[in-house]
Amino acid sequence: MIEGSTGMQTARKLRYGMVGGGKGAFIGDVHRRAIALDGLAELVAGSFSQNYDNTLETGANLGLSRDRLYATWAEMAEKEAARPDGIDFVSIVTPNALHYPVAKVFLNAGISVVCDKPLTFEEAEARELGELAKKKGLLFGVTYTYTGYPAVKQAREMVQRGDIGEIRFVNAEYPQEWLATPSEREGSKQASWRTNPALAGKSNCVGDIGSHVENMVSYVTGLKIKALCARLDTFIEGRPLDDNATIMVEYEGGAKGLYWASQIAIGYDNGLRFRIFGTKGTLQWSQENPNYLVVSKLGEPTRVLSRGRDAFYPHAQSYSRIPSGHPEGYFEAFANIYKTYISALAKIKVGDKPSPEELDFPTAEDGALGVRFINKCVESSKKGAVWVEF
Repeated sequence: MIEGSTGMQTARKLRYGMVGGGKGAFIGDVHRRAIALDGLAELVAGSFSQNYDNTLETGANLGLSRDRLYATWAEMAEKEAARPDGIDFVSIVTPNALHYPVAKVFLNAGISVVCDKPLTFEEAEARELGELAKKKGLLFGVTYTYTGYPAVKQAREMVQRGDIGEIRFVNAEYPQEWLATPSEREGSKQASWRTNPALAGKSNCVGDIGSHVENMVSYVTGLKIKALCARLDTFIEGRPLDDNATIMVEYEGGAKGLYWASQIAIGYDNGLRFRIFGTKGTLQWSQENPNYLVVSKLGEPTRVLSRGRDAFYPHAQSYSRIPSGHPEGYFEAFANIYKTYISALAKIKVGDKPSPEELDFPTAEDGALGVRFINKCVESSKKGAVWVEF
């Protein structure tokens, strides 16, 4: 159980709605399944598609009442805000272009928001959403999923406690092969919108997976980027956005970093990983083998910490769900993000103040930093892969 969330045993189940995630979409179903793992919130409303028939079909398949299936997200925000049993939060799982306008409408209606990443196209828009949520006393979460893994939280606490000393260098990568061919021209709905600037924004590869690299490194290390130098490549002829990126990073305080994100790396499925090199030791973690954290200390044998078997620090341990040897993966990491967010929102709704540990989920501030990272990478690359201040 997540620390500090025991009160959820007696609190009512929260109600949520979803924008996006209709028939034919991928990520919306992932969000729904992840939320359902802990039973803390119930899906009661939706505007799942711009095609109302799709929304009706999706809602019917999910067992939702027809009067809470909306033709537009604006109608959904207005009508749910007016209901005595209206939704407590909305989950936004649309293509990137709709994140900002949808989130703004729901915040203005007094409804808390969880939004997929990247949060917006422009940093000013992301910060506007964060300020609006704060002004209205609402909770805003961003689903940078991979920070939900217990081993990632253990790595973060080891860095905070000084277990590997002062960080010198960070190497992080995220290779995939799924866009190694022009699949956007071969009927792939996901590839079609992600490679379309009108829907995806200024970047495909950095926006889609490079932003996970930035967020992961920021979360685990606490390092702040001072400057970066990025080269964004497009290897598939006719593709308007990048499908590969190499990024050098300088952090405040003197540490250096090198990031690589690629969607044309044949042989790689979903290879997010990091290596953090400090003055006393090194930490290594891979998303495709997420239950294990490799720890190397100067002058000591390398150890592999196993989630569920080896003792993690208490906060990280609290996110572990099942015994050792039973793999916890993507759905559980997603569920950990949502469980923390929902538990914090439940406390706020009864007038309690969540502790910092109970707010351990990605926020609008994290979303804004991700947008800045994407835009700075694009700026650097367009100027000829030059260093730009962050």
